[in-house]
Amino acid sequence: MFTTILYAMTIKRDKFGPEKIIEIYDPKTGLYGFTVIDNTTLGPGKGGIRMTPTVSIEEVFRLARTMTWKNAMADIPFGGAKSGIAASREDIMNKERKKELMRAFGRALRRIAPEMYIAAPDVNTGEEEMRWFVEGNRNLDSCTGKPKDLGGLPHELGSTGFGAFHSTMVGIEFLGLSVSDVKVGVQGFGNVGSFTAKFLAEKGAKIVAVSDSKGVIYNENGLDVEELIKVKQETRSVVNYKDGKVIDDIFGLDVDVLIPAALSDVINESNVDKIKAKLIVEAANIPMKEHIEEQLHKKGILIIPDFVANAGGVISSYAEYMGYDEKKAFELIEEKVKKNTKLALEKAKELNVKPRDAAMEIAKERIRTKERRNV
Repeated sequence: MFTTILYAMTIKRDKFGPEKIIEIYDPKTGLYGFTVIDNTTLGPGKGGIRMTPTVSIEEVFRLARTMTWKNAMADIPFGGAKSGIAASREDIMNKERKKELMRAFGRALRRIAPEMYIAAPDVNTGEEEMRWFVEGNRNLDSCTGKPKDLGGLPHELGSTGFGAFHSTMVGIEFLGLSVSDVKVGVQGFGNVGSFTAKFLAEKGAKIVAVSDSKGVIYNENGLDVEELIKVKQETRSVVNYKDGKVIDDIFGLDVDVLIPAALSDVINESNVDKIKAKLIVEAANIPMKEHIEEQLHKKGILIIPDFVANAGGVISSYAEYMGYDEKKAFELIEEKVKKNTKLALEKAKELNVKPRDAAMEIAKERIRTKERRNV
């Protein structure tokens, strides 16, 4: 096993980072991956391990930078980092092969985890993958999102979705809308999207469209989210839900609130002009590039950025790291996400800038303040 520092020319460096870009290759297992530690001013870099066939260092850097802002904005003592493992679909679907890769990745990061980096689940990694990472790393503090028997907070509680729900509620109120009157579309119905939809539906919002990798299910009169969750679990896709029609595209629908809750860059040049929503809540990490966000902002669409809206997961990670129980974790998520979403939206309105710009300035100032204290 060996690691090398990779100087990626596509990554723009600035005074915030990245501090380390580590490329990992293990000839024995065929593992190829990388970890980007962006900034550790507030604490060890915190960020999940993404496992996809197409993951790139540039993508991981963008995610690591998002984690820098997210953790600062959440006001918790973590810095920003992220990891990626390039794996084929066959390897991802093969439990034994996946276990081998995760253990190898844990071994490779023993020198930096948990002192400089604390891992977590991300795309195609969950509780069991964190178990395997710990087995390779040999340190329980090297990751959060672990199974309950290793001291983790159960993933099925839906902490990220719970935070995105509260952020959405703040956005709805900020626009002067009533939750019972809004129509919502949720792109992505995994752990984040399903819980966001569930909590919103419980508050009276009308969830009219939900999508997953197989397609979009739509009913203008509203979908039964509990039934959708059941259908997804039993058939592996929302398109098998009976009381709705299957359509091709969720982005052009006439909804008040659009919640991207899946992969990166799903809102792009091909669909940005179709969007009719008044509010976009970025429950997914980097669901659009900044120039796309700028286009939508100029159209008058309010966008709550990812590092504000989906901070529930990392706040839950902090709660796990501190040994808090589920009740205290969820109280902390509600308190911090509501407070910071309001802070970002109010500052954006006051300065007449995008919420992302306002939130980034808040996050940067928190990092600068810590740097001044450390001098």
